[in-house]
Amino acid sequence: MGVETAINIAELREHARHRLPRMVFDYIDGGSDDERTLARNSAAFRERQLLFNVLAGVTDIDLSVEIMGMKSPLPFILAPTAAQRLFHPRLGELATARGAARFGVPYAVSTLATQPLEAIAEAHPGPKIFQVYVWKDRQLVADILHRVRAAGYGALALTVDAPVAGNRERDRRNGFTIPVSLSTKTVPQAFSKPGYLLDLLLGGPAHPANFPLPHAGDVMTHINTQFDRSISWDYVSWLKDAWGGPLAIKGLSRPDDAVRAVEAGADAVWISNHGGRQLDTAPATLDTLPAIREALNGRAQIILDGGITRGTDIVKALALGADAVAVGKAYLYGLAAGGEAGVARAVEILKDETERAMALLGRRSVADLGEDVVAR
Repeated sequence: MGVETAINIAELREHARHRLPRMVFDYIDGGSDDERTLARNSAAFRERQLLFNVLAGVTDIDLSVEIMGMKSPLPFILAPTAAQRLFHPRLGELATARGAARFGVPYAVSTLATQPLEAIAEAHPGPKIFQVYVWKDRQLVADILHRVRAAGYGALALTVDAPVAGNRERDRRNGFTIPVSLSTKTVPQAFSKPGYLLDLLLGGPAHPANFPLPHAGDVMTHINTQFDRSISWDYVSWLKDAWGGPLAIKGLSRPDDAVRAVEAGADAVWISNHGGRQLDTAPATLDTLPAIREALNGRAQIILDGGITRGTDIVKALALGADAVAVGKAYLYGLAAGGEAGVARAVEILKDETERAMALLGRRSVADLGEDVVAR
């Protein structure tokens, strides 16, 4: 049975689990330390209930939003996730781009993508965001920004919650690295999934395609040596000037940092805890949303990610103050399970669930959602 038969994201996850070696599946599925934040992200949505109106005349549902000047027919984007040729060794980000393009939803491309950013842009001619980290080498960032502008990306997202890589114990236990290295731990896992192994051999190692690694080795080791832990909010101002377009600051959980981001030049605040993969026991993103919304008071758009696997999750986040949400694991399960078709199926599932939830709530557009539809 193919991905087209999956009726929800949980079933796509099971397809991915059967397709991938354990080390690769755990890289998608896991979090840091005891994975409490990972679990809390999902629990926060489960704790909230939806209060519906009836006889509201909801024949036409409009899910469209505008995100940093880019129009999207759906109120969510595909979040930036690294090294996607690990999950779909032949195409990686190209499959994601094509799946997203079927619906016209924005795709946020990771700096650590394993396909050239220009090729990804060609595969997704619609709205796109490019994600960058806080590199020590500003010239490297400036060079990438030149390519990003030329390729037609409409906005930039600066990830600020990863001065070092989180302690992802599943990866350590599995001997997982990027690119995958051969060892007594990884070889048996790879041989247990012959279909994946064949794709991996034909596709080749999943190296970052948009910047050179200064030496051979694990990408996460490179992150720990090349990300700049000394920078301050001045970096945001520099990046805003260097980019010259809409900018989101991704990885915020506190109202005071959200305000600082806007003062430094951000057009959007992206509430995120890196999917529970960085600081464990950090709060769920949904729990931090109301206070950040209140502190910003409309001065910037709000994007939220973390724990979103249902259309009802999307509706709850929008009702509590997000202008859009970002999904990561949900479409990665689809990518791993079925490439472009799997990504498209993940988007379709979330689209249908969101539209159904809006109709059942008695709300015709995203603008009609408010706190009154959410109870705890």
